[in-house]
Amino acid sequence: MASGRPVYGVNTGFGELASTRISPGLLAQVQRNLVLSHACGVGEPLAPAEARAILFLRLNELARGHSGVRPALVRHLVRMLSAGIVPLIPSRGSVGASGDLAPQAHMALAVIGEGDVLFRGRRVPAAAALRRAGLAPFVLSAKEGLALLNGTQAMQSVGGHALLAAERVWRAAQLACAASLEALTGTPAPYDAAVQALKPHPGQIEAARGLRRLLAGSQIRRSHLEGDPRVQDSYSLRCAPQVHGAVLDRLADARRVVETEMRAVTDNPLVTGGRVISGGNFHGQALSFAFDSAAGALTALANVSERRTFQVTAGQAPRLKPFLAENPGVESGWMIAQYAAAALASENKALAHPASADSVPTSANKEDFVSMGMWSALKLKKVVWNAAQVVAIELCAASRAIEFHRPLKSGRGVEEGLAVLRAKVKPSRRDEVLSGKLELARELVLEGAFD
Repeated sequence: MASGRPVYGVNTGFGELASTRISPGLLAQVQRNLVLSHACGVGEPLAPAEARAILFLRLNELARGHSGVRPALVRHLVRMLSAGIVPLIPSRGSVGASGDLAPQAHMALAVIGEGDVLFRGRRVPAAAALRRAGLAPFVLSAKEGLALLNGTQAMQSVGGHALLAAERVWRAAQLACAASLEALTGTPAPYDAAVQALKPHPGQIEAARGLRRLLAGSQIRRSHLEGDPRVQDSYSLRCAPQVHGAVLDRLADARRVVETEMRAVTDNPLVTGGRVISGGNFHGQALSFAFDSAAGALTALANVSERRTFQVTAGQAPRLKPFLAENPGVESGWMIAQYAAAALASENKALAHPASADSVPTSANKEDFVSMGMWSALKLKKVVWNAAQVVAIELCAASRAIEFHRPLKSGRGVEEGLAVLRAKVKPSRRDEVLSGKLELARELVLEGAFD
């Protein structure tokens, strides 16, 4: 600042207005104006956990010392986080380049005592929450408004939360697959370690290992070792390690990208080695690709899960009645539960279209190529929710089908998983309204009850 050199975001305007020089007496006003003008988010607010994570992640990045802010700002964010002040952040408005400007401007509003927040379970004005927490609205200095806005923390938070949920869905899908195999008296032979060794993708090996563990000790399988005319099971069962494993590998790749981004400095300009450098670390392309890949993978997981639900409810396997009904014809059983799974799987196919394939130029074409990373994260969140419900439907249908095999028991791991399900979701033997049970099972999946 003392040198008088033009430094973007310090003594200049922003975006296409970067060539406009700002006089020293107006630097603080410019930073406040930046926050106010960029708070253009719309739509339903982010979940409290997502909004709180944005505050934490921004604090985590500023604390690395490459953003040109005062330690006082970092301490202020720490106190807000510790006091439980959660910014109210609209979910729409970011194109994922020059950072998540609109969402993070709403976070910054809370920092300066503007806008609304969640505090002690209630929506209140930010100034009131700060006062009750013993804090004053923070007065921004040069660069500090921009440092709060410029970065990928919103997509990190939303997409990161979605990825954690996706991993829980994957683990529940493993249990659901094993339960469906038992219900259909299928063979676990394709899960043999020798088969996986001939195609050693890490995820495939892990998926097959997990299925073998779930199915170990099955009485149902032993009862069909002889005299079963079927030579091979359907792909949705036989190829589960290859499908589930590929999904796991994509989720692992996405997790690596997100964790790298969380360790990164995504501000602009950056202070490093005694220099102030304008760069592009705010661009969310890596995250956008990662979340799109994960969404495609979860779509496939939901697709294969729905196919197994179809197999279980078709009534073509030993001991299973059509649609798992006690009295088929008089009762429809689980016929329409499979429809619900099919509807959600189809919805995911539309949501799996990559957001990263799009770009809409902004800021008078200064920002001529953007990542759409925030939409990629929000879309992944929708896909994961749908996939969780599809897997929950399979799990419930398979558990119902296994009842037709009693008193024989399924594999030890399957029995343990079904016990967790049955503690909350009671068996269905006659026609009844199933939606409540299916939604409760979905919440168990998303909570990680089957991890």
